Amino acid sequence: MIDQAVDLTNCDREPIHIPGLIQPHGALLVLQEPDLTIVQVSSNTFELIGHPPKDILGKPLLALLAPKQIATIRQCLSEDFEHVNPLDISIKREAKLLRFDGIVHRQNALIFLELEPKQKSRKADFFEFYQRVKGTITKLQKAPTLLEMSEAVVKEVRKVTGFDRVMVYQFDAEGAGRVIAEDRVESLTPYLGLHYPPSDIPKQAKQLYTLNWLRLIPDCTYQPIELVPAHNPADHPLGDRPTDLSLSVLRSVSPLHLEYLSNMGVGASMSISLIQDQKLWGLIACHHSTPRYVPYSVRTMCEFVGQVMSVELANKENHEDLDYKMTLKSLQGKFVESLSQSERFLDGLIQLDSNLLDLVSASGAAICAANHITCIGQTPPETELPALRDWVKTQIQHNQFETRSLSQLYPAAASFKAVASGVLALEISQFHQNYILWFRPEVVQTVNWGGNPNKPVEVTDDGETRLSPRKSFEKWQETLQGCSLPWKPCEIEIVTELRSLIVVVILKQADDLAKINLELERSNSELDSFAYIASHDLKEPLRGIHNYSNFLMEDYAALLDADGVAKLNTVVRLTQRMEDLINSLLHYSRLGRAELSRQPTNLAEVARQAIDTLRISQPQSSIEFRVPRSLPTIHCDRTQISELFTNLLTNAIKYNDKSEKWVEIGFTESARVELDKGDSEDPLLYSFYVRDNGIGIPPPHLERVFQIFKRLHTQDQYGGGTGAGLTIVQKIVERHGGKIWVESTLGEGSTFYFTLKQEGNHE
Repeated sequence: MIDQAVDLTNCDREPIHIPGLIQPHGALLVLQEPDLTIVQVSSNTFELIGHPPKDILGKPLLALLAPKQIATIRQCLSEDFEHVNPLDISIKREAKLLRFDGIVHRQNALIFLELEPKQKSRKADFFEFYQRVKGTITKLQKAPTLLEMSEAVVKEVRKVTGFDRVMVYQFDAEGAGRVIAEDRVESLTPYLGLHYPPSDIPKQAKQLYTLNWLRLIPDCTYQPIELVPAHNPADHPLGDRPTDLSLSVLRSVSPLHLEYLSNMGVGASMSISLIQDQKLWGLIACHHSTPRYVPYSVRTMCEFVGQVMSVELANKENHEDLDYKMTLKSLQGKFVESLSQSERFLDGLIQLDSNLLDLVSASGAAICAANHITCIGQTPPETELPALRDWVKTQIQHNQFETRSLSQLYPAAASFKAVASGVLALEISQFHQNYILWFRPEVVQTVNWGGNPNKPVEVTDDGETRLSPRKSFEKWQETLQGCSLPWKPCEIEIVTELRSLIVVVILKQADDLAKINLELERSNSELDSFAYIASHDLKEPLRGIHNYSNFLMEDYAALLDADGVAKLNTVVRLTQRMEDLINSLLHYSRLGRAELSRQPTNLAEVARQAIDTLRISQPQSSIEFRVPRSLPTIHCDRTQISELFTNLLTNAIKYNDKSEKWVEIGFTESARVELDKGDSEDPLLYSFYVRDNGIGIPPPHLERVFQIFKRLHTQDQYGGGTGAGLTIVQKIVERHGGKIWVESTLGEGSTFYFTLKQEGNHE
């Protein structure tokens, strides 16, 4: 027997599955295989079967029962207990033959045989009960709503059992119960519509209700019967511990529960479990003012009724609010259609506006994408949303979180409970930090409790205080604040489906984008090939024109007049320019085709070599080269990056009309570099720049400077050139996974920025 004192402060931890006691309306034999040796019995075996515990402990069951009954029990052990119980067991006691309903089950390598004396009844009773239960099942199946099915159940179960009161008791998400249907004798106080706190049925009791479909207490004033010995046999695999009676029909009840029933004026009770999706949905609770025993055969029928009702729960709930569910489905269809037509699904969500709210009957919503939050309808203040979003992230399970009383879980929400007492959150992508939060306002409600739900304190005879079950179950009203209307199961289901549909849309968009990128890659490759072949093949005839023009100048200049010589000079100059353009195009196409040879490269050394080369090739240029700090070493293609610096420095020198010219090469360090308002942040470590005090670029031409063969000045100004240098620079940067952009002030100078993505430094 468990000696630990139990009150309402620790009832959630009360070990009700190992009480060491049973109820007195039956006897318990604990058996051990292979010989079905009796290793533990209830201490009332003499009163019920005529054999005291000491006479049967340690003996095989064959010493008590006939071989035929032993064979039946062994057959039962090899089959499904629920389909063979109860067994017809008879035991001789002197000259009398005692008959019992035998209930067998296996638990933790032990066999439990529970014996309840058979009640005198006519054989025809079984067929009468069969007709009754058949009619009950028909009524359950034909009932159009959950409420009507519940009302039919309480009437039929009361007819079959004869209890004074039968109720259907439904649990909510927080574990509190509510009586949704009731049938009772006229003299009893009605409990219909009353709520009961979660503490009335602790968690471990709910767990046992899921293991046992039916629980009977024939007499709430019973004196419990101890087990002999109190613990498992010494050679049991679990050791010297109290015997687990979780599946026992005779298991003794918690003293707190008996006190609770006594306070309600209940003399006998029976509970039938209602289970949906392997969770306890509710109970069919039966109460009687005086002791009342229900035969096993009747209990079996009631259990069957509970199982059928459990199956029907899903059907009835599916038909609840059918029109509303159809509306939600229609909205969901429009929702997905709109998303599929948007380039970015988050933009599609924002454009849906009121439809997004109607989808779950919300008054407001917040669409969270990375660090950006967009609000629709009535929401908490925008300053509060980042912290709320971060808290919700920690609460999400299976991509969802919902509550109708946010301030109870998140105290900071008390300041905005008027608009957001209820929250339903959907996680679309944890990696990209994409969430949708729906909000519902506070709805002040009056709740009718079956007595004051707060635990009463009483002072015991020895002066100690004790929390006890409440003694009054009269209607007690409470005004409930900080709560919204509850989120309906169909609304939560639509949100679950929505995430799957959004993922499908995103995957389709990603697939379409991948196809486009593949086509672009193929087209770009073909263009590069064409440019390479065209430029390569054009060089030969162009070189011939150039050479023959020079031959004409050398051999026939004396025969030509001045105009003819000038025209030949023009041909030579134009062919030379065309060759320069073709060489630039050929070089540009090679950049697109050549594989990068990434290696650790000291950019300070690369920049210094580019500066030295320019000083040698342009000795006439007096220019100051500034390097504020040494450039870092990065992974890149050294040859291409060297050309990049040479082209940028050449441009900086060429387009400068100041008397004192300077060029600065530098970099900045940052975790992320914001490129422009249209781009997301690029996770690069360095941003390099080449800055000059040259002529600058007019704002309208900033975007044109990177276009191939686009010159902002005439051919003869600023030393000429093909107009391909910056295009080649941009190609090199893009090949390295980076970005390039320019900032310039006309007449003051320009700064070219570029980034180079590093292996291992990007997401």
